[in-house]
Amino acid sequence: FTQQYQPAVCNSNPTPPCKDPPDKLFTVHGLWPSDSNGNNPKYCKAPPYQTMKILEPQLVIIWPNVLNRNDHEVFWRKQWDKHGSCASSPIQNQTHYFDTVIKMYTTQKQNVSEILSKANIKPGRKSRRLVDIENAIRNVINNMTPKFKCQKNTRTSLTELVEVGLCSDSNLTQFILC
Repeated sequence: FTQQYQPAVCNSNPTPPCKDPPDKLFTVHGLWPSDSNGNNPKYCKAPPYQTMKILEPQLVIIWPNVLNRNDHEVFWRKQWDKHGSCASSPIQNQTHYFDTVIKMYTTQKQNVSEILSKANIKPGRKSRRLVDIENAIRNVINNMTPKFKCQKNTRTSLTELVEVGLCSDSNLTQFILC
């Protein structure tokens, strides 16, 4: 379950329309299944993506297209086609895939922004040690180690935390080592 820090995504992808995102939050990048070797299968056989008007209000908030806020649907379609199509039990279909992500982000202590906020690690220009961020997250996910992706800010050349991955078992009920 990967979340991305919106400002850092834009800082490492400075092409319009990605410019100064209004939300200084980690939002969903995707729920990516993996096999027992840790490989991520991609583009599996599944019914094609279908528009989900009923989930759209929640998805726009927690799973925005950070690089193009005018077209969230293209991002969701890509995530379903590339990753969601490979999800197996307990994920039953596309609607269940997206609904599962909503529940994971909003109700199951997996919102990285909230985890860091509770540890008094707030967004801003202040430098942070990755170990402090890791420890704050580990304290909430049963001492399991998350995945981190850092990239250079193309404007400042500083390295920024872009993504945090939280790994869980195939039933999505327990955190595991990434």
